Amino acid sequence: QVQLVESGGGLVQAGGSLRLSCAASGRTFSSYAMGWYRQAPGKEREFVAAIWRTGPSAYYADSVKGRFTISRDNAKNTVYLQMNDLKPEDTAVYYCAFSYVLTTSESGYDYWGQGTQVTVSS
Repeated sequence: QVQLVESGGGLVQAGGSLRLSCAASGRTFSSYAMGWYRQAPGKEREFVAAIWRTGPSAYYADSVKGRFTISRDNAKNTVYLQMNDLKPEDTAVYYCAFSYVLTTSESGYDYWGQGTQVTVSS
């Protein structure tokens, strides 16, 4: 079993930045991939970014490339999502997820956090 707890969400103006954190416990964190997904009101959950166990191998959705950066600190069992130049369309609940493989497919993730709200005002 893996427990994931996200933090760092909040309200920010367009053009601003936020850093999300996801603390993991219950498994050897450094051996697995981690991903970030988001779900906006009325929309399906969508892939944002994923990182392999040691980095720097990472994948990003086209909509966030060049603005978001995923990273991890295996010593702290934590994965981060640095979000810069935020736009109102980035408003969503952001979830971190745990996978045994590096994938962009939602079905490939076995454990999910509870989510953290990010709201970007125009």
